[in-house]
Amino acid sequence: MRGQKQVIEALFSRAGVRINGTNPWDIQVNDDSLYPRLLRDKNLGLGETYMEGLWSCPRIDEFIYRILTADIHREIKESVGMFLPYLSALLFNQQSRRRSHRVAEKHYDLGNDLFMSFLDPYNQYSCAFFNGTVDLAEAQIKKLDLICRKIGLRREDQVLDIGCGWGGLSRYIAERYGCNVTAANISQEQIRYATESCKGLPVRILNRDYRDLEGAFDKIVSVGMFEHVGVKNYRTFMQVVHRVLKENGVFLLQTIGGNLSRIKTDPWVAKYIFPNGMLPSISQIGRAAEELLVMEDWHNLGPHYDKTLLAWHENFQQAWPRLKDRYSERFKRMWEYYLLCFAGSFRARYIQLWQIVFTRGGTPQPPCRC
Repeated sequence: MRGQKQVIEALFSRAGVRINGTNPWDIQVNDDSLYPRLLRDKNLGLGETYMEGLWSCPRIDEFIYRILTADIHREIKESVGMFLPYLSALLFNQQSRRRSHRVAEKHYDLGNDLFMSFLDPYNQYSCAFFNGTVDLAEAQIKKLDLICRKIGLRREDQVLDIGCGWGGLSRYIAERYGCNVTAANISQEQIRYATESCKGLPVRILNRDYRDLEGAFDKIVSVGMFEHVGVKNYRTFMQVVHRVLKENGVFLLQTIGGNLSRIKTDPWVAKYIFPNGMLPSISQIGRAAEELLVMEDWHNLGPHYDKTLLAWHENFQQAWPRLKDRYSERFKRMWEYYLLCFAGSFRARYIQLWQIVFTRGGTPQPPCRC
């Protein structure tokens, strides 16, 4: 145990992190069984041991930021057990029709009370746009406005929202522009909420897999859904967009992305937060769109997601007294680790947030570059 502790102490010190130190990013170890778990299970062990209370840290986001920027997470070798999920992802389609509902059931159907406790009034569970504001609600409206301007939205447009969440973007488009919106989702809780939220507006909410979408649309948006599509289905997704996008139409894709092409996500995130999720790379998105769509604009909003996640975490902590009778302390630690771990990852530029505007080939005039 002592030798394992020394290995972890040496690695962390290279990132400016001290065991039981006084800086807010230093971790406080509550149980020495932490050390073999970290060496054996790497990222999965780091998250699980926090959930179990084996360590704590006042600023998990800063701790993760330092670990990632020092690149020490690559130095602990993967065990055979950690390799098996990667082999499975290589051989099988983890995001097939049969498996695609897992993330909805495990994450998005957790309970609307949880998500509404920390989101803005438009229930945007995606990156806000903190352009000239520090207020989350205002920043989310700025994001919604930015999307509408980028696709050159007009009142007469028929709009498709793929993976509509709780219907906030569809509602905004219908309220502000008067467009007819078709919104598709597979989360039962989100569909129920979106249907009620958009009542009285020209918004049609469909319980439908993206692969089954039909029709013809002037504008298509997909915000925060592509992370669940999977590398084996990226091409299929783009083919669906191409099939239902009108000849002069515009498509905006907003997705978290990775700097490297991978076939599997972080093991802790996959196990506890987003089953079968995966972050696309620039090259993977590009290959999927080849000969189908023309990329008009690529905008990195990653630094804004750091701020978004911190705002969500603050709201979640304030709301916890109302939530604790339904959710366990272990769940609370899992959720705060998730939000702060992602914040640190965006701050380290380890992951990105992209808004990408596409048109079909031959579109005579590209949309607005905002």
